[in-house]
Amino acid sequence: MGPRCRGPHGRRSAKTWQASSARLVKVSMTSEVMERPRRLRYRGAMHSPALTTPPPIGTLLRDWRLRRRLSQLDLAGEAAVSTRHLSYLETGRAEPSREMVLRLADRLDVPLRERNRWLAAAGFAPMFAERRLDDPALAAGRAAIELVLKAHEPWPALAVDRHWAMVAHNAVVPVLIAGCAAELLQPPVNVLRLSLHPEGLAPRIANLREWRAHLLSRLDRQIAASGDAALEALHAELGRYPQPGADRVAPHGGGSDIVVPLVFDSPLGRLTFISTTTVFGTPNDVLLSELALETFLPADSATQVALRGAAAGSAA
Repeated sequence: MGPRCRGPHGRRSAKTWQASSARLVKVSMTSEVMERPRRLRYRGAMHSPALTTPPPIGTLLRDWRLRRRLSQLDLAGEAAVSTRHLSYLETGRAEPSREMVLRLADRLDVPLRERNRWLAAAGFAPMFAERRLDDPALAAGRAAIELVLKAHEPWPALAVDRHWAMVAHNAVVPVLIAGCAAELLQPPVNVLRLSLHPEGLAPRIANLREWRAHLLSRLDRQIAASGDAALEALHAELGRYPQPGADRVAPHGGGSDIVVPLVFDSPLGRLTFISTTTVFGTPNDVLLSELALETFLPADSATQVALRGAAAGSAA
C-alpha cells in the first residue's frame, strides 16, 4: 500500500492515481528552525465516537449528491442505475442493497468513515475498520509513514489526521514549534491552530496575511468535500484570530497562484520551505484513509545551507 498525493477535493479527481503512484497536489512554503534530530514520535490520533443512529440512507445519499453538485440524472448515469430507482432510494420508497450502497458511495467519492455510516443507515454492518496507529494490524502503514518521515530529515515532516491533529512527526518538528504557548503544544497538537494562533507561530510568519488566506482556503475546500462539522468549527475559530504583523508583505521569489510562500523568521535567518501533501492510495482502514503526510523541502539554497549547517552542528 503505497502513498499517493492528495488531489483537490472533488467529485472524482482524487481517485485518478492509485496505490503505487505519488504526485504533488498541494504546494506551499514554510520555514522553521532545527537542532539535533530525535527519534520519530507518535501522538494520539483523534478518534470519533462510536457510530450513532444515522439519518435514513436516502437522506444521506441526497445530501452527498447535492454536495457533489450532481443531478439525479448525472449520478444515475455514473452508477448505471435508472433515475427512477435513484429517486426511490432518496425518498425511501426503495431500499438499496449493500452493493448499491457501496457503488453510489464510490461514485460520489464518499470518505471511508462516511461509507460506514451509509452502511449502518441501510441496515448493514460497517465494512471499514478504524484502528489506532499503533495497532499491530497497521504495521505496514506505520512503517511506510516512518520511512517517509525519517528519510526526510534533516527537513521537517509530519502526519496529520482529518482534523489537522499531528499524529506523528520526525525529529526536526519539535524544535520548529518550540517556544509556542504550552496549551497549543498539548497533544493532540492541531497544526492549523498552532500556525495561526497569536501565541503560536503566527508572529514569526513574515507574510501572515497571505499564508492565513492560503490555509483558510485549503480548509474551505476540505469542508466542501467532507461536510465535517468539526472542520467548520475550526475554520470559524481560525477566522477570529487577530493577525499580528499581518500588514507586512515579505519579499519572496517563485510565488504564483499555485505556490503560496510562507516566509518565516528564525534565529538562522529567513528560511523558506516548499511543502507537499501525500495520502495513501487505496487504504481499507478509516484512519489511514484520513492521514496526510506534510513534508517540507528547502525552497532556496540559503535555506538548505543554513539547515544542513544547523544539523551538522547539533550532531557534533
